[in-house]
Amino acid sequence: MNPSYIARCAQLAMILEVSATPKPGNVDRDHDFVDIKYEHFLASAIGVRPVFEKAAMSDNNVGSLIREAVEESAKWSGGKNTHFGTFLLIMPLIMATGKGDVCAASEIVQKTTVEDAIEFYKAFECVDVYLGKVEDLSVKDATSIDEIGRRGLALYDIMQISAERDGIAQEWVHGFSRTLAGARMLAEKVKEMSMNNAIVYTYLTLLAEQPDTLVQRKFGSSVAEEVSRKASTMLKDWDINTIRQFDDELIRRRINPGTTADIVAASLFVHLLEGCNEIA
Repeated sequence: MNPSYIARCAQLAMILEVSATPKPGNVDRDHDFVDIKYEHFLASAIGVRPVFEKAAMSDNNVGSLIREAVEESAKWSGGKNTHFGTFLLIMPLIMATGKGDVCAASEIVQKTTVEDAIEFYKAFECVDVYLGKVEDLSVKDATSIDEIGRRGLALYDIMQISAERDGIAQEWVHGFSRTLAGARMLAEKVKEMSMNNAIVYTYLTLLAEQPDTLVQRKFGSSVAEEVSRKASTMLKDWDINTIRQFDDELIRRRINPGTTADIVAASLFVHLLEGCNEIA
């Protein structure tokens, strides 16, 4: 598949995800956060295209590609963390698509190296990413990179260590299962509702199925589970005005299910690869 087409699908996926509204708790075209705005996400998605094209022609060095994407994104978004989690998901998918099979992403991540892990850690120098308290191999600890080399840990090993507490790492370890399920859901829902509503529906479904790990790290498991229960209620009684009220509540409480949004962006990429890029 043409690298330019793959890159444009990735860009469009990121733009559609951030534009969908109401997407409870996250930045969308109707509202910003105090420190990060809708336009920052758009700038990031546009600016990162050269890295996406490079990734579509690569079958290794995923760590450095993630770092390059984060660096380029930061240049265009004023140093804001807009898409860190999305890059972690979408980069292996782009590389796999360039090889002819998006499902080969699992093979790509399993073949990562120690150098990939080191490059990944360097990506955290570009933007401020909330990780919570980490005892072992913290990105805030200057000795962690040396420890990664000493223990011979590949980037996939780091994701295995992180999977218990991080939904993005879980996707790496579990074959991008939720990403692919989200893509299938989008394909079904766009047959019966607008693209915007299909994205919101998929977001709420993924959130209802599993508590968001970013919310867990910031607010604890009980709050994350509460948010998931409320998302489930939104799906049972589908009403945009009610969903908007849920959105307002999460924004007021500063609860942002960002990991779920990252997975939706990756799901959109897989969906768009199928040629489903007509925006209803």
